[in-house]
Amino acid sequence: MNDHYYALIMAGGVGTRLWPLSREDRPKQALPLIGDRTMFQIALDRLAPLFTPDRMLVVAGSNHVALLKAQGPGIPNENFIVEPMGRGTAPAIALGAIHLGRKHPDAMMAVLTADHFIADEAGFRRALLAAGKVAARGHLVTLGVTPDTPATGYGYIERGEVVESVENFLAYRVMSFREKPSAAAAERFLADGRHSWNSGMFIWRVDRFLAELARTMPEFCAQLDEIDRALGTPGESSTLAKVWPRVASQTVDYGVMEKARDVVVIPIDIGWNDIGSWASLLDVLPGDADGNVCIHAEHLNAGSRNVLVHGRGRIVATIGLEDVIIVDTEDVVLVCRKDQAEAVKRMVDRLKDEGRTDIL
Repeated sequence: MNDHYYALIMAGGVGTRLWPLSREDRPKQALPLIGDRTMFQIALDRLAPLFTPDRMLVVAGSNHVALLKAQGPGIPNENFIVEPMGRGTAPAIALGAIHLGRKHPDAMMAVLTADHFIADEAGFRRALLAAGKVAARGHLVTLGVTPDTPATGYGYIERGEVVESVENFLAYRVMSFREKPSAAAAERFLADGRHSWNSGMFIWRVDRFLAELARTMPEFCAQLDEIDRALGTPGESSTLAKVWPRVASQTVDYGVMEKARDVVVIPIDIGWNDIGSWASLLDVLPGDADGNVCIHAEHLNAGSRNVLVHGRGRIVATIGLEDVIIVDTEDVVLVCRKDQAEAVKRMVDRLKDEGRTDIL
C-alpha cells in the first residue's frame, strides 16, 4: 500500500438521537454503545491492519479532543486536528486535507467516520485497498452501501457504466446523488439495482480534492488558504480562531461531490449501519430467542419481544413489551417505541429550548 495513504477519521458531532447516553461532553463516538470498546476505539481497531497510528488523523471539536486522545493513545498529538466549531463535513474534511497536504503533497486519504458499525471488517479493508488504487489514478471515489431495505433515512447514489475493476470490486461512474427519498422512491431505488446508500466514506488524492474544492466552493477556499498559510507558524491558532467562525456550514455532498468531476462509486456489502438511532442497535446486534438485545445490564424478561435494553449494570425487568427501547443512565431513563426512535432528537431540541443543560 502507498506509504502516503492516510485515514482521516471524522469524529465530530454529538449524536443527539442517542440521548440520554450521548451528551454534549460524552458524544456518541466516545461511548461503548455495542460492547466494552467505544465506537471511536472500534473504528481505530478495524483500521489498524491497514494504517499505523501515525497515518491516522482525527478531526474533532475542541471540547472532545482530550477525551478522544485518551481513547486513542497511539495516535500522535499533532494528528488530532481541532475544529473550533462545527461547520459541516466539507470544511472539516478540507481542514484535514490541508494538514495532510503539508505532510505529503502527494498524499491520499480515506475519509471515514468514528461512529459507524461494520460487520465485515476484513471486507471493508479490502474495499479501502481497492478504492485506494482507483483514487491513485485521479478519480474521486465514494463507497456506496448495497441496500437491503427501501430505507428513507439515507441518501442514495445512482451509478452508470463500469469505469474499472480492481481486486473483485467494480468502480462505476456516478450519475447522480439523490436526497433522502420518499418511501415510494426508495422502493424504486431498491428494485432497479442501480442505487447504493451514501455511506459518507470517500477516498481521494488530497490534491484532487482540493482542486475540486477550489472550483466548487471558491469563497470557502479563500478562507482555507488563509488558514493554510498560517499552519506551522506562531499565528496558526489565532488565524483559525479568526477565520473559522466566518466559514459557512456545508456538507461535502452538496458542497463538492454533487458538482465534482470524475466521481466513481464502489458498491460494498459489508454489514454497514450508521447507528443513527437507538433502533439501529436492534437492527445490527444479535438478540436472544425473542429478538431482545441487552447491553451493560441484566434483562429479566417475561413475554417481551424485540426490546433493546441499554443499561448501567442494574437489572431491568420487562413484561409483555414489544418493539421498545429502554436506555438507563445515571440521571435519565428513556423508554420509547422502536418506531419513534427518531423522535429522540425532538426531545433533545425541546430540552435545549427549555434550557435543561443539566441533562444535555
